[in-house]
Amino acid sequence: MLDLNPQILIQDGKKAFVVFTYDEFLQIQETLADHDDLQMLRAAKRAEKEEPTVGLEVLKEEYGLNG
Repeated sequence: MLDLNPQILIQDGKKAFVVFTYDEFLQIQETLADHDDLQMLRAAKRAEKEEPTVGLEVLKEEYGLNG
């Protein structure tokens, strides 16, 4: 969860700008990147929904990782 403390600046009697600390900006940036990653993952899963799957044991054997 984001812990933000925005400062709202008024110009000409209207809310004009929002100011965040740099740490808050980084939190927002990371949250947006995570959201984008999640959307791409969901799209990829939908696109490959009908593709055949391979079990972990088969992959381990194929790559010589059993042992």
